[in-house]
Amino acid sequence: MDMEKVRLGIIGIGNMGSGHANSIVEGKVPEMELAAVADLRESRRAWAKESLPETVRIFEEGDELIDSGCCDAVLVATPHYDHPRLVVKALEKGLHAISEKPAGVYTKQVREMNEAAAKSDRVFAVMFNQRTNHVYRKMKEIVGSGEYGQIKRVNWIITDWYRSQAYYNSGGWRATWAGEGGGVLLNQCPHNLDLLQWICGMPVKVQAFCHNGKWHDIEVEDDVTAYMEFANGATGVFVTTTADAPGTNRFEVTMERGKLVCENDSLSFYELDQNEREYCFTTKEGFEKPAGHYVELSTDGENLQHIGVLRAFVDRILHNGPLVAEGVEGINGLMLSNAMHLSSWLERPVSLPVDEDLFLEQLNRRKQSSKQKKQVQEVTFDTKGSYGTKSNNE
Repeated sequence: MDMEKVRLGIIGIGNMGSGHANSIVEGKVPEMELAAVADLRESRRAWAKESLPETVRIFEEGDELIDSGCCDAVLVATPHYDHPRLVVKALEKGLHAISEKPAGVYTKQVREMNEAAAKSDRVFAVMFNQRTNHVYRKMKEIVGSGEYGQIKRVNWIITDWYRSQAYYNSGGWRATWAGEGGGVLLNQCPHNLDLLQWICGMPVKVQAFCHNGKWHDIEVEDDVTAYMEFANGATGVFVTTTADAPGTNRFEVTMERGKLVCENDSLSFYELDQNEREYCFTTKEGFEKPAGHYVELSTDGENLQHIGVLRAFVDRILHNGPLVAEGVEGINGLMLSNAMHLSSWLERPVSLPVDEDLFLEQLNRRKQSSKQKKQVQEVTFDTKGSYGTKSNNE
């Protein structure tokens, strides 16, 4: 492709969009330049006029930015419901597109976006920046090698992001069924759910308990416990909330010949000398565990986060390099959160893939009774340091 730099337009310059804009202006993605931004809020357009270079064009509507012809690619960082629509329009206009997480609110909508992407020759990516983390990349390498047998158990307790009521009051769309489409599962956890399926594969059955407004004055879930079953018989538990302090971030994967534990950005691996399934049925001992030892793991130490995703996006456009996450993969983690919501709403286990029509019917019921927040104090928070090995939110 005959271009020296990719001209990027960012649609939505709230918490995440403004962070991306600053990174590009600061030259952290060398082959990309910021050409335009768009935001429905006058306050954010005023920020852009004051804070960004004069060469950056400012639009009110994302559609206007896409139609302007001033960009080669767009980054969609709007409230979740608009991600698929804007990505589809960008692709149809011949622009490359990258979506912030989640890919959308419901899989039926995202599936339509993926179908549009399949018809396009443009690059489509999703902002799964946690896949750049060397710790999670090492976990995927070990689990995926097959050297340590099948997965037996998966546990992730991810409760170490705290959100106050002020956070939820910072935008009328936040934490409402009509505005956001969900709570902690859809805003804080898309990265974790993506990593869980990326490393361990998709479960086939989910039973979840989602508590709406348990700890905050909101209408969506802020406390979740989910049980999962996988095709090979493995089981898992996923626990999350935005109300625990100090909270926990512990991700365990137990296999037939070892156990990985990722906690607070540190990874440990205990390797068994013999496959536990074989040992179980051959040992003469009744209580003694199979012998094993801790293995010292080495990684490349890289954790480029959003910058790494954007650099890969540009590299694919200009040089046909690999993406961190193909856009079509965004449906997988969303399928998990949809399954957890649907299970909780129906008060029974649900199989995956979810019944997309039933999910949308149930979601629409909640949207009809959804209420805009009465007490809103608009704030754009600085997200620097808020993601680390956990997640980030818009």
